[in-house]
Amino acid sequence: MRALQSLTLIVGCMILSAQGFAADPRLNAKHVKAGVTCHNCHGTENPDKAAVPDSSCYNCHGDYPAMAAYTKALPLNPHAPLKAGHPGPFACVDCHRQHKPPVVKCLECHPDFKLKPR
Repeated sequence: MRALQSLTLIVGCMILSAQGFAADPRLNAKHVKAGVTCHNCHGTENPDKAAVPDSSCYNCHGDYPAMAAYTKALPLNPHAPLKAGHPGPFACVDCHRQHKPPVVKCLECHPDFKLKPR
């Protein structure tokens, strides 16, 4: 009987600790599949309001020139180098907001642009 109680306790602890490692429901499916954790982006496991620096995005997705090359086939490339006097470059999270729906920052000033959030 004591062995059964011990086994039940061990299995219960394993289940509870496994839940701590479950995927965050606020992450998109691609990040979950890639095994991304809070720490990967925020630099801490309990980020609360910790900002995500662009360098965290660059680790997996590449920097602005790499993203400009990746999105070069779009009719309007949101990652292309900006003309002199144009605001920006913008932080990755200005458009690609992990815990909220994405937005297209360009549309704030250019509502006629044919760009969709991704």
